[in-house]
Amino acid sequence: MLKVENLSVVLADGTPIVRDIEITIAAGQTIGLVGESGSGKSTIARALLGQTGAGVRIASGRVSVDGRELLSLSPADLRNACGRIIAYVPQDSGAALNPALTVGRQIIERLLIGPDRLDRAEAFRRVAEVLTTLGLPSDKQFLARRPGELSGGQLQRIGLAIAVVARPKVLILDEPTTALDTSTRGEVITMVRQLTQSMGAASLYVSHDLGLISAVADAVTVLYAGEIVETASAQRLFAQPAHPYTRALLEAVPQVRQKLPIKGIPGQVPDLDARLQGCSFADRCSAVQPKCRESKPALAQQATGRVRCFFPSAAPIRRPGDLGPETVGDHGIVYRVDDLAAGYPTAPRLLDGISLALRRGKCTALVGESGSGKSTLSRCLIGLQPITEGRMGFADAAQGAGLRDSRRMQYIFQDPSGSLNPRRKVGDSISLAARHFFPGEDPRPRVEAALARVDLSPAILGRFPSQLSGGQKQRVAIARALVAKPEVLLCDEITSALDVSVQASVLQTLKRLMDDGLSLLFVTHDLGVVRTIADEIIVLKQGRIVEQGPADQVFATPEHPYTRMLLDNVLELPAGVPA
Repeated sequence: MLKVENLSVVLADGTPIVRDIEITIAAGQTIGLVGESGSGKSTIARALLGQTGAGVRIASGRVSVDGRELLSLSPADLRNACGRIIAYVPQDSGAALNPALTVGRQIIERLLIGPDRLDRAEAFRRVAEVLTTLGLPSDKQFLARRPGELSGGQLQRIGLAIAVVARPKVLILDEPTTALDTSTRGEVITMVRQLTQSMGAASLYVSHDLGLISAVADAVTVLYAGEIVETASAQRLFAQPAHPYTRALLEAVPQVRQKLPIKGIPGQVPDLDARLQGCSFADRCSAVQPKCRESKPALAQQATGRVRCFFPSAAPIRRPGDLGPETVGDHGIVYRVDDLAAGYPTAPRLLDGISLALRRGKCTALVGESGSGKSTLSRCLIGLQPITEGRMGFADAAQGAGLRDSRRMQYIFQDPSGSLNPRRKVGDSISLAARHFFPGEDPRPRVEAALARVDLSPAILGRFPSQLSGGQKQRVAIARALVAKPEVLLCDEITSALDVSVQASVLQTLKRLMDDGLSLLFVTHDLGVVRTIADEIIVLKQGRIVEQGPADQVFATPEHPYTRMLLDNVLELPAGVPA
């Protein structure tokens, strides 16, 4: 059993980041930990291993496994406990692995050190057993590979193998499937469930994917502004959430079964120094009362579970009806691709026979598993990947292979942290783009106009990327693209790492831009997002289009078995009660 009592993590000056965290997980049980970016999920996950970031410390609390207190251990004993008693699976296993070492060495090293180390023969048998369970090869050739030679799904399974090979009693999973496509994600989730049950481990699953949590968790703990605001069984919480914040989170989740209105949560998570007076959710709550601002509610036992609210709800969650198809503005063709082929020397036909048309004010979604060619096609359109055959270009220009205009077409990358210079202030990054496309002009009016279109204050211009939340950074990346006054935006998995409320805010921003006539090519593996924003869907498999058509038609009557497989692997919330 994992037991967390009165855990608080603070900045060096004593400002609380998370406070009074109480979690109990029995052997074989999985608890889901959910909440927006900045709520403290990853801070708690790392603190359970006695780890904190620079300028942060654990102020109080106990973390015990089967009665053994971990935070009071010496550094050497705590290092030995990490991996053997409590193990951690990071969000990006590829970044957590050493690129210079073979995967075999990185899996086995935990078994060859410490007082309870195994002999090499037994260690290799254990590694082979774990890899087989995870559906990976265990031969010498595979173990001799380095991380750069593996796919994203394989890397995530290697991260799992490293975590479970020493058979820990507690497994901490910090967003381990965020960047995976639906089918690979389903495989990893099944493996996590099997490993948890076979080892009898207590598991804490950190995620912003509420559909996933509804499928894997026995109970759910909801965090907001560093505090637990609700905890209940998964079945009860998703059917009948009691806290207004939990209800707002669930209402922000896009659905595949129907096209719902995009509904974000107004406002922002309060700053660290503004969380001490009254209810932290008061400024964003539609049911706020004067009492909520005057004093802080306690985490009290209710019929549905524990809730930190003076006025908890007892009503089941209700969902609005389907919006149905939309018709907005002029839908003439802006950009066309005809019979495109592209590849690399080792794979010359990675894309073959690709034809598509992007229409004004419309969103075309590009979906498929990892390795299907989605990002390669996007890179071809923007000119980052040469094509070997075919034609592409704007409809009002002479057609020709490789024809493009970098001002009229802009690319937004999946990871804004990787595309923004960490040493350059936000204002400088956006101004640089404005000066490039409009030399001789004062860039500030264009920069401020772009910020206004993505709902960001000019005050953000003086900040560095590290001072922004994930949603803010993604909107900065969109603003930088909008400075060029493009006609087409290529969006490559731009919502995959965002929590549902920030995702809804970004989707609302994109929807407004489409209403103004901007065309989108939206690359994603999240079919709920596709259902929310896309007008047309293109399904790629192994570099070829296997299905293409209006979104409503593809979702209602998918024709290709591959499309049906993708839809079957979607993890959705319970349907709820119609509004």
